[in-house]
Amino acid sequence: MKRTLMAIAAAATLAVSTLAAPAPAHAQRGVAAGVAAGLIGGAIVGGAIASQNGYYGPGYYGGPAYVAGPGGGCYWQRQRFWDGYAWRVRRVQVCD
Repeated sequence: MKRTLMAIAAAATLAVSTLAAPAPAHAQRGVAAGVAAGLIGGAIVGGAIASQNGYYGPGYYGGPAYVAGPGGGCYWQRQRFWDGYAWRVRRVQVCD
């Protein structure tokens, strides 16, 4: 549903921008307003993208793992983590 709403919003934005009558550009008047509008628009779009926390979002550490009885024990578990460039998977040993 989020993708549908984002697609509708993008289509509406493109439709409004194509229907708006372009005015002649004057560098003396609108530079600051254009920069401010770009920064605000980028913050809104970036916030919308960053807020999409799907099933594999931050904090997801793989599926179920075998756990030893009440005495504790150790087992190996796959964990996903973000290294700043891409999602990576590592195996870690978890002990109770």
